[in-house]
Amino acid sequence: MAHQSWSVLDAPNPTYLWTQLLVEELVRNGVHTFFVAPGSRSTPLTVAIARHPEAESVLHVDERGAAFAALGVGRAARGPAAWVTTSGTAVANGLPAAVEASVDGVPMLLLTADRPPELRDTGANQTIDQVKIFGDYVRWQADVPPPSDEVDPAYVLTTADQALHQTLRAPAGPVHVNCMFRKPLEPVETEASVAVPTAVDAWARGTEPYTHYPTPAPSPPGPEVDALAETVRGTEHGLVVAGRLDSAAAADATRRLATHLGWPLIPDLTSRLRRGGREQPEQVPYGDLVLTSAAFREGHPPRAVLQVGGRFASKRLRLFLRDSAPEVWAVVRPDPSRIDPDHRVTHHVEAAVPAAVDALVARLEEGPRGTTWRDDWAGASERAGAVVQAHVQESDALTDPLVAALLTEEMPSEHALVAASSMPVRDLNRHAAPGGTGGPAFANRGASGIDGTVATAAGIAEGRDGPVTLLIGDLALQHDLNGLALLQDRPVVAIVVNNDGGGIFHFLPIREHDEFDPYFTTPHGHDFEHAAALFDLPYHRPDSPSALRSAYAQACRSGESALIEVQTDRATNRQVHDRLEASVERAVEEG
Repeated sequence: MAHQSWSVLDAPNPTYLWTQLLVEELVRNGVHTFFVAPGSRSTPLTVAIARHPEAESVLHVDERGAAFAALGVGRAARGPAAWVTTSGTAVANGLPAAVEASVDGVPMLLLTADRPPELRDTGANQTIDQVKIFGDYVRWQADVPPPSDEVDPAYVLTTADQALHQTLRAPAGPVHVNCMFRKPLEPVETEASVAVPTAVDAWARGTEPYTHYPTPAPSPPGPEVDALAETVRGTEHGLVVAGRLDSAAAADATRRLATHLGWPLIPDLTSRLRRGGREQPEQVPYGDLVLTSAAFREGHPPRAVLQVGGRFASKRLRLFLRDSAPEVWAVVRPDPSRIDPDHRVTHHVEAAVPAAVDALVARLEEGPRGTTWRDDWAGASERAGAVVQAHVQESDALTDPLVAALLTEEMPSEHALVAASSMPVRDLNRHAAPGGTGGPAFANRGASGIDGTVATAAGIAEGRDGPVTLLIGDLALQHDLNGLALLQDRPVVAIVVNNDGGGIFHFLPIREHDEFDPYFTTPHGHDFEHAAALFDLPYHRPDSPSALRSAYAQACRSGESALIEVQTDRATNRQVHDRLEASVERAVEEG
């Protein structure tokens, strides 16, 4: 975007002085991407962003989608993007993304415009109570008064600095800055003076933030590491479970911990260890499928579990660990909130993963390089993987597990993976190829909603400045069709598995009841060819595994976005999963 000659203090009225100061201070603190939804009351914010030479504005008509795109940037970059919207129900549309960011610890700035106090609770148009509208889901919030020459403009700078500090310090999450504006909203001269105090003038001549906060960092490992080391010392029958890990350093540390202890490592899709990593004897990439065997579960209860990082997707793994009731179940993550839905956790180490691992490794002797326990887990995983690979190689039809395995085999190294909630994240976690060269995997597993998934993928592409492969279901895509508009400038290859409804409900007990169809199957009878055309996206509908490989490779080579639709049958999908798991169970038990 071209910018006119710009100076942060060159403002026609106090309103524009404040908004220009706000945007400049956010940029100085590392916020460069602003997802702007159109509206009138937010005019001063929008114009200040448009005029700033270093602020990148992304326009999106759907406030909910714009908020999820900002969430995606936060996931990929681990730093916040700003979501900018006008007053009224537009603000309420940010709640789903704010909930996801809050529950999953993703930094995000909610920058909303509001009416001045004299218009609140008067019946004025497009005026609702926006104060604390996001409740406890934000880490911090400020209700900024209308700009005035009677208030020191340094207030704007310190508010921006505090907002950025609060969104990044552990636990990271969204912050809400609600900005009241009086008319005129346009950048016109007014009679109000634009006084700039000496301190703000000195700040404007530099490039540093007005208020410096320490770089947010979790507490170093403390005495809890000593206690944990003492409880697991000498334990052979242990498991390392890798949940969501946000950095390569955390993933490498988790791998190093499993190697040091000689314990099996069960990686979640979002751990950066499930796929594309170096192979090691401890790796159990098909851990979810291994646990289909009741005999294996009964014969391999762990005495200790070290869960590193955030939540993991596998319900089967969670129930296995719950029922095993290990003597020690420790969660290691840089966040004070608990991950303990079954109330089995015995230790919580609140520290950065690399630092915690270093402290544990220093306190624990190396485990044996090879044990029956470790080999049992690794061997069972290899046999489960062989069943999945046989299905991929021998099937002439497109199935949900095949799509998950095939995509992760073929994904280019520069692509990140985004998994939609419901079946895609489960299929990828179970069936993804452990090899390959693709980048990290992301999923909205904080609140596990299907909303905003396309926009999240676009935000991840924006945040990492690289291409993304998205695997999504038909209902999730219908829920965020507007998000396809964000793909026109961001390379996202979206693969939609269209089984005409809610395929996951075929795996739930409700399928045995009369109300199952149509209240849970939710058939819609549509394909997505016209949706692709509406948003100028190349469209493919492969009808075989080889055609899918070809279409996906072509889309990736293009360097642009595309929509690939894979049509499957919900009832058949359940049967395919059942057959695969029965084969895995036999292979595990016969090994």
